Amino acid sequence: MMKYTFLFLTLILSLGTIRAQRSMELAEIQEFKSKVQAKAANTKAIVSDFTQNKHLDFLANDIVSSGVLVFKAPESVKWSYHTPFSYSVIFEKGMLRIDDEGKKSDVKVGGSPLFKELSELIVKSVRGDMFDDHKFAIEYLKTSKGYRVELKTKDEAFKKYIAQFVLTFNAAYSVHEVKMIEPSGDYTHIVFTNRKENIPIDDKIFMH
Repeated sequence: MMKYTFLFLTLILSLGTIRAQRSMELAEIQEFKSKVQAKAANTKAIVSDFTQNKHLDFLANDIVSSGVLVFKAPESVKWSYHTPFSYSVIFEKGMLRIDDEGKKSDVKVGGSPLFKELSELIVKSVRGDMFDDHKFAIEYLKTSKGYRVELKTKDEAFKKYIAQFVLTFNAAYSVHEVKMIEPSGDYTHIVFTNRKENIPIDDKIFMH
């Protein structure tokens, strides 16, 4: 009897999860895209705390790190990791700048089409404006707390590194979570908190 009770409860919980989200209708998609793009166009700067979970199948526990994201239009992004170690990655003016606990290096992104594509997608994922049907097969979902967009990579070369992006938006059309899923099923899941928009940002932040 306990076995059947457990199966029944599992089914009820599964149905509740299904009801908590649904595919959006065409008119809803158009309205959603319009509002996200308007939000992105009007967002010139973002400063936000973040927590990142790196899931690898061969590890018993996810690798958890946290830090601060800084974005300044049109394409400057800095990820500063504070725990469990000090590390920063900057995408700025076609360059990737890395500071690994004082060990600094620069990589010219333009020298690698794949790297350039990844850099552009990271900027767009922060802003939320990734609605490119040529690059992705896109599914739009309405959830109980906002919206979720699942983007499956079409490009075979890029798919070797990132198979799918999942963006979660809050009711204000801001990106709340970013998930990057690798072909193996391993993924990086980033959750943003304490987001501040359009505040002054000194260009020196993107130098090292």
